[in-house]
Amino acid sequence: MAIIRNFDELEPKTNVRHSETHDGWSLQGQDGEKFIQINTMGSADREILGKVSQTLRLSKEAFEQLAELARKYL
Repeated sequence: MAIIRNFDELEPKTNVRHSETHDGWSLQGQDGEKFIQINTMGSADREILGKVSQTLRLSKEAFEQLAELARKYL
């Protein structure tokens, strides 16, 4: 699991096509701080369907930064 507090712009190294996945979010707490947690479940051809593949926790500041990036670029 990763806690994200800030997003830095990166130079893309490759343009690889990604497969789609099912995901979900939840509100989580840790040490008195709230996070938006995003879980991905892997692709449809995954060996164990529905198993969490990746988990990211966004701090309030990271979530606000991501929302601003979405408004600006999407």
